[in-house]
Amino acid sequence: MGDYRVERDSLGEVRVPASAYYGAQTQRAVENYPISGVRHPQPFVAACAFIKKAAALANRDVGDLAPRLAEAIADAADRVLAGEFADQFVVDVFNSGAGTSFHMNVNEVLANIAIEALGGQRGDYSLVHPNDHVNFGQSTNDVIPTATRLAALFGAMELRARLLMLKATLRRKAEEFDGILKAGRTHLQDAVPIRLGQEFGAYATTLEKAIATLEGALPPLQELGLGGSAAGTGLNTHPDFAAKAIGYLAQWMPFDVRPAADRFEAMQSQAPAIQLSGALRGIAVELIRIANDLRLLASGPTTGLAEIFLPSAQPGSSIMPGKVNPSIPEMLNMVCFAVLGNDLTIATAAQAGQLELNVMMPVIAYKLLDSLHILTNAVGIFASRCVEGIEANTDRCRAYAERTLGLATALNPYIGYRAAAEVVKESLATGRSMRDVVLEKGLLRGEELDRILDPRAMTEPKAVTRDA
Repeated sequence: MGDYRVERDSLGEVRVPASAYYGAQTQRAVENYPISGVRHPQPFVAACAFIKKAAALANRDVGDLAPRLAEAIADAADRVLAGEFADQFVVDVFNSGAGTSFHMNVNEVLANIAIEALGGQRGDYSLVHPNDHVNFGQSTNDVIPTATRLAALFGAMELRARLLMLKATLRRKAEEFDGILKAGRTHLQDAVPIRLGQEFGAYATTLEKAIATLEGALPPLQELGLGGSAAGTGLNTHPDFAAKAIGYLAQWMPFDVRPAADRFEAMQSQAPAIQLSGALRGIAVELIRIANDLRLLASGPTTGLAEIFLPSAQPGSSIMPGKVNPSIPEMLNMVCFAVLGNDLTIATAAQAGQLELNVMMPVIAYKLLDSLHILTNAVGIFASRCVEGIEANTDRCRAYAERTLGLATALNPYIGYRAAAEVVKESLATGRSMRDVVLEKGLLRGEELDRILDPRAMTEPKAVTRDA
């Protein structure tokens, strides 16, 4: 019995580990939901701690909570924010609807930290009660969506920083590779020459637009429904509670937050999560495309395109000596696939909301924060361990640029599309260069032909001129 203490909740007695700072409702959740073994991430815990601190101080300010209790709860929240008690948030990410179990995990941990600070014993809720004091003026129904938004904003800021780093790295590579000619490819077939720097410059522009999309998804997350209580009405809250609590959050957050214009909508709709997840989906799609391009451009090295060399991250085969794979882009692909799957889960859960509440909030929070976390880490690794070290195979690029059948496109204004197509067909059939075929047919003179077929000149717009 010494390993446990006995607590009571509305359903009866519960044995709680004596060392635990959580209580009866958390213990029930541990027993009810041994689902994934995954716990809510630190940013979500931190967001809840910020909310509980703000609520305690706001309730103190309006006279609904004794200063001694409010400050003990706020101090407990500060300790959680400092990283203490991380092992006490034990509820599985797949828990009760709306996240009540995890919310009570937070309330119970903060209550017991405050109880000890006030000289009591864990579980003596006559001093600080999880519901009556820590949760005063709040509900799972306004706390969990508010915590989701705050945690998502933190995650989005970190992702934005990594995307900016990747964009800058790609832009540097675009400048470094600007003078390197290569064959363009459309439909994976020969196309007109381009510069490797132009290819990488387009990747950088893609990232620039992706960042703008991410930034556009953030303002809705800054509207907080805290103060709506159970159904949006603000029942059991002081008229000034919401403004004061969100005012405290606004002081502490590195981003703007404000009260939602309609607390009922903020509780019913998960549109901000959908919008952010949609932005992440778009980013993932573009990153998949870029990673696949790099894998293709680096294919070989002796039997593929081999236009670029990726940094060697690790040996690539357990059986083929010397093989090195594009491991970092492959990792990025897999992360992005997971983000796409998370987005589908979020969309499905968001549409499942009914009337005044979406009870599927726990999985929305889990999948949204998971996407932000893994994408942030993957983008940083991709930038630093792959893109930063890419080298160009200049000779291979130039050889493809000079051999591509797309060179014939430059002949169109001079000999016409049909004649140029015949030149391509004869070149393919005979193995002779297009230049030789054109000269043999007497379609153009040598100097003019050399000027027209200059691959570098084809990489930018130019006026069409004929020699006299």
